[in-house]
Amino acid sequence: MIQLSIIGSGNVAQHLISAFLQAQKSGAAIELVQVYSRKPESLAYLLDAATITNDFHALRPADLYLIAVSDDAIASVTAQLPFSHRLVAHTSGSRNLEELQDNNRKGVFYPLQTFSKSRAVNYNEVPICLEAQNTSDYELLEKVAKSISNKTFAIDSEQRKALHVAAVFVNNFVNHLYQIGNAICKEHQVPFDILKPLIKETAEKVMTLAPSEAQTGPAKRADQKTIEQHQEFLTDANQRKIYETLTQSILDHGKKL
Repeated sequence: MIQLSIIGSGNVAQHLISAFLQAQKSGAAIELVQVYSRKPESLAYLLDAATITNDFHALRPADLYLIAVSDDAIASVTAQLPFSHRLVAHTSGSRNLEELQDNNRKGVFYPLQTFSKSRAVNYNEVPICLEAQNTSDYELLEKVAKSISNKTFAIDSEQRKALHVAAVFVNNFVNHLYQIGNAICKEHQVPFDILKPLIKETAEKVMTLAPSEAQTGPAKRADQKTIEQHQEFLTDANQRKIYETLTQSILDHGKKL
């Protein structure tokens, strides 16, 4: 039985807690022994009080400590851990192993997914990117990851940094474009729901086609007349700038093919 502790109580931490609790119920050889939170009441709906602590010195022995806090807090949190020579892994996509203190063995346990508190996630489909300083620690991380996910990958710090940047493009930036599309619809009294089948088809298409093959639209066709009409239509300077930047990027990409 692998004993696991989670340090953190935010969005990612709560999703991980739920995933590991479900894995325990399903018979996985994982035991979530403790969770550290500065505000134990934030986890009361998930765990009984005996499992939560707000005192680093009260942390129980475990095979793995997962640091699920904001990126900027990783170094300060690990500096407060009152033990050494144990396996400590952070869950960040953008920070490398060096964010962790040298007195413990270091690892990374990065679930590559967008997490919202109001929406459950099927962890079986979440890719978990793993890194460790030695083979035995990697194998332990892999066992823990496989208890909640069917997709685990050995990804080093540089590769993870590239993945994180790519994820910002395909997730955060795309969602921001949804916000802009929604704002345009609202301004002109058009239901945003009309666009949802298009959004769904666009997402499903890249499951079977390369993004370059799935690309359509006026920039792909180099339809300058339509592009100019769109630019004239957009009265918001920020929307027009984003439209022009993305249009030019698609046009430039087409020239390379």
